[in-house]
Amino acid sequence: MSESLQRFLALDAFLLEHQGLWRPRPFTALHLPWEKDCPELAHWLRQRSLEDAEHTIIVEDVPAPFAELARQAERLARLQPLPSRPVAPVAARTSAHIPGRKWQQIQAFSSALQFTEKPGHWLDWCAGKGHLGRLLALDGTPLTCLEWNAALVEEGRRLSQRAGIRAQHRQQDVMAELHDGLPASYTPVALHACGDLHCRLLRVAIEQGCRQLALAPCCYNRIASDQYQPLSQAALGSALHLDKDDLGLPLSETVTAGARERRQRDQSMAWRLGFDLYQRQARQTDSYLPTPSLPSAWLRKGFEHYIRDLARLKMLPGPALQDWQALERAGWERLAQVRNLERLRNLFRRPLELWLALDRALLLEEHGYRVRLGTFCAASLTPRNLLLLAER
Repeated sequence: MSESLQRFLALDAFLLEHQGLWRPRPFTALHLPWEKDCPELAHWLRQRSLEDAEHTIIVEDVPAPFAELARQAERLARLQPLPSRPVAPVAARTSAHIPGRKWQQIQAFSSALQFTEKPGHWLDWCAGKGHLGRLLALDGTPLTCLEWNAALVEEGRRLSQRAGIRAQHRQQDVMAELHDGLPASYTPVALHACGDLHCRLLRVAIEQGCRQLALAPCCYNRIASDQYQPLSQAALGSALHLDKDDLGLPLSETVTAGARERRQRDQSMAWRLGFDLYQRQARQTDSYLPTPSLPSAWLRKGFEHYIRDLARLKMLPGPALQDWQALERAGWERLAQVRNLERLRNLFRRPLELWLALDRALLLEEHGYRVRLGTFCAASLTPRNLLLLAER
């Protein structure tokens, strides 16, 4: 049994055993089933403030079984950084049009791409403007960039020409048939390709017999089906069946938002939770009512107009006389409870992400690849820092 399979089975057992703790979503339920079994933990978390939720807690201070679960999760999901080589200095114009954090991610990703054989032709999958591919091709290695957005293709072509990079930028819907296939001699790379897009890369690379590939997965929930379709034999045999809500759990960690963005996010969530309290009363049903993503301009309406307009959008009866200040305050109080209750669910965030990454690694191993799985940068740069390096 390979090390990858051993890790996968251990994570699978852990996630299955405790799925009653991480599947229920505090944002959509006023009461969570596990609170009956862990009343002391539930009470402790519900008493924390919104400010408390922003700070790291000492797990030993939290009622059982929090500390033991935290230790198990950390042990099962522990990963080593992949070896990296120093990044050669590049001209300032190479990164002139790339946000600083994104450029750092590109540099970290490229520095971890160490294969037994030097790649003879890079293929940047879902390339955007081709920033990653251009950095890899600075040594003269040929480059092909695939991107469906015509404007990004044209801008990428212009940037490559200006940098003197030997690159082809092709407009391509990678979910459709590839115009020119994917030659086995190409080395595909994908930095934060979403759900179905990176699964498609794996299948195409395997079918075409590519000798090498590198993938940093992202947005596991960006899939066409409502249910997760396992890739490897081990995942197909698992009793763990995931839906889109489950797949969103690994993506709930963010480290890049600024103070203004965080304030706006908190206000949006508190007002949504205030609306949730209203709609349960209006519909006389204790169930969550999904609401669409709303423009930030809605937050400038004022709370009463926000609730009235959202009620109209969801075709609910207009609110009768309300104590609007009390309802808004209840929304903020509920946000504090939600954030703190989510601390328990978040213990399973990384184990589930690693389960998904190992499903991809095991698929590659089943088709004759040697796979290395590790981190390519610190989580403070991006929480989506897992990298699969595969070689036949």
